[in-house]
Amino acid sequence: MDKKIAIPTLILVCVVAFTIIFMNTKNKDENENDNTTKETMSVTLITKGNNEITVQDNKNIIYTIKTNGNEINAKAGDSILLEYTGVLDKSKQYQEVSITNHEVLSVATDANGIPNDWQDNGIFSKYYIQAYDKLKTLSLDEKIAQLFLIRFDESKANDILKKYNLGGFVFFEKDFKGKTEAQVKQMMNQLQKNAKIPLLTAVDEEGGKVVRISSNSNLASEKFKSPSELYNAGGFDLIKQDTINKSNLLHKLGLNVNLAPVVDVATDPNAYMYGRTLQQNTALTSTYAKTVIDASKGRGVSYTLKHFPGYGNNTDTHISSSTDTRTYDEILANDLPPFESGIKAGAEAVLIGHNTVTSIDNTNPASLSPSVHNLLRNNMNFTGIIITDSMDMSAVTSINDSIVKAIQAGNDLIITTDYKSAINSVKQAINNGTISESMVEKLAFRVLAWKYYKGLIYENNK
Repeated sequence: MDKKIAIPTLILVCVVAFTIIFMNTKNKDENENDNTTKETMSVTLITKGNNEITVQDNKNIIYTIKTNGNEINAKAGDSILLEYTGVLDKSKQYQEVSITNHEVLSVATDANGIPNDWQDNGIFSKYYIQAYDKLKTLSLDEKIAQLFLIRFDESKANDILKKYNLGGFVFFEKDFKGKTEAQVKQMMNQLQKNAKIPLLTAVDEEGGKVVRISSNSNLASEKFKSPSELYNAGGFDLIKQDTINKSNLLHKLGLNVNLAPVVDVATDPNAYMYGRTLQQNTALTSTYAKTVIDASKGRGVSYTLKHFPGYGNNTDTHISSSTDTRTYDEILANDLPPFESGIKAGAEAVLIGHNTVTSIDNTNPASLSPSVHNLLRNNMNFTGIIITDSMDMSAVTSINDSIVKAIQAGNDLIITTDYKSAINSVKQAINNGTISESMVEKLAFRVLAWKYYKGLIYENNK
């Protein structure tokens, strides 16, 4: 062969061979990459923005994901099968993953008709069938009203119950002032008689500075002592007995939820929350949380761990916003263990505070932060009821659509005084597609399951 022809031919063959090898390797790498990073998850659409969607999985973890120009043909409340690449961080709201495909699914249910994405194998799951059967008997207005614990007003309460099927009432010191035991019992019995569904009747009976019932000498021989007073006088044995005594009194009077204990760790004597805490370190406060929850069981009163994710030494959110700038590692080590201890002991409810915790979410107060709720649901494995602190506090009153945002963030129950405005805001959000009716139904279902668990609703119980 002529050398002038052979050399170019050889070069051409080499180039072709190299190209084939390169393309095969590239395709192999791409295929391997697709196989290892592409994932799917079944979720419910909460909201849809211009370039992002917010969804919730069946463990109540909330994710916000950028759509990167992909059109999501779904509306709030739809079940979606999302295909994505990347790795989810279940402790955060905002995700660094990319959506590659999606499919709107029909709602899958179990044999009892309960949507599969409502099934979390949680603390109240034994009562899901009864709760779902009850839910089907309620109107939309009645379902919405179940999400609210409203400030009790004796002059209006029974009339309110004729119009609103409320989740329950929160009582304060003035509601018991001067009343005898018989009068309080009559007041509570009348409320429950007028309620279509038994009410949650809640009170902050912490002891010490915050006593709603024992401040009335007709109802208790002395005020309940603060956690630190009890601990200093008799350690955890005295705290256990105090919880039993407190539960017995509340139950006798017709109260079934105590918005206590305060399991915040505050170390500064000048801090707002210090006087209401155990005033001890994280380990002892964790034992305190477990002691109270253990002692409360079987006594007809549910106790509420507060104020998640830990109040620390922050300022009073009743009068202004409050920002917690501690690192995530500090909060993880110092503030979360008492909540984890109480949850492991069987706590049924956790109350979320209004501090803005910058290491978790530097934009929203904790009560309105999906990231804070994800921390509670995912890291703490909490399957009970999440309750907001009062939405009438200054830290949140200036936030637009705060009630709707509280629902979107992952709360089950909302504490408020202005119940009419709150209920109307939820109805309006459903009407304009901001939130779905199915989302409200899921939350009402959870509240009803709690009421069955507590023994407040008896029909169909086995």
